[in-house]
Amino acid sequence: MPIKIPNELPAVKILERENIFVMTENRAITQDIRPLKILILNLMPTKVDTETQLSRLLGNTPLQVEIELIHTESHKSKNTSEEHLLAFYKQFTDVKDNYYDGMIITGAPVEKMAFEEVDYWQELCEIMDWSKTHVQSTLHICWGAQAGLYYHFGIEKYMLDEKLSGVYEHKVDYKRSILFRGFDDVFYVPHSRYTTVSREQIEATKGLKILASSDKAGVYAVSTKNGRQIFLTGHSEYDADTLNKEYTRDKLAGINPNIPENYFPNDDDTKPPLIKWRGHATLLFTNWLNYFVYQATPYDVMKIKELKV
Repeated sequence: MPIKIPNELPAVKILERENIFVMTENRAITQDIRPLKILILNLMPTKVDTETQLSRLLGNTPLQVEIELIHTESHKSKNTSEEHLLAFYKQFTDVKDNYYDGMIITGAPVEKMAFEEVDYWQELCEIMDWSKTHVQSTLHICWGAQAGLYYHFGIEKYMLDEKLSGVYEHKVDYKRSILFRGFDDVFYVPHSRYTTVSREQIEATKGLKILASSDKAGVYAVSTKNGRQIFLTGHSEYDADTLNKEYTRDKLAGINPNIPENYFPNDDDTKPPLIKWRGHATLLFTNWLNYFVYQATPYDVMKIKELKV
């Protein structure tokens, strides 16, 4: 089934070239099907890239998905045009009375800052609190995961000695996890961050379970008991060239970054990177949409407010 996205969103043409079934608003209104309504809070500076990456994964399932995009009101984007934001994005005040089957909170390049120092932190806290009564399942990604773990459970983040950048082997810790149903014994996930969270602190926190992890990258997936809140510390949604773009950006900025690990063939950054994570990324998002959104959400989405967090 298709993903329904705004008619003129740049992702439409990209996904159509990739043979991903995209349904524009004009066609969707003729179908008598209640699509899954997914709200995306896009905190990334490269908003068009992130829109496309998430739309690609959400659209590659048997379910009809309708996405809605919001950005923070308390932070002005420097890398996305005002025209794009006005055309395709809403603000939290526009959607706070709505109910959603699922929500995604993306990462953001603010991890070196204390959470309370981020200019939109209070607004993000309001959104995360609202999600407990208005969203069936919220998927937090990278810094969004660290922010969610901190806000909901008081889990701190810690600076790494150097940036974690590359594609790493992972394993499923909780074998009965339906989020990782169908996964191989070893799977790959890109990571790109300067901070991490403590496995010991998460394990000591009531109501949280570690689902998957990496010997090198640490804890990857954490969930509440009922999957209403899921936290992913990596970037399964990344395109093949996303780490390369970040690596090139850091070199041009004079940061002198390390070559992303396990990414370029033989660590030769003159060669095209190898993509090892696409299949498992697709399965991850399919499982989330199926088991934690589609099969869990009441048909009357307003009844979400009656569910336990």
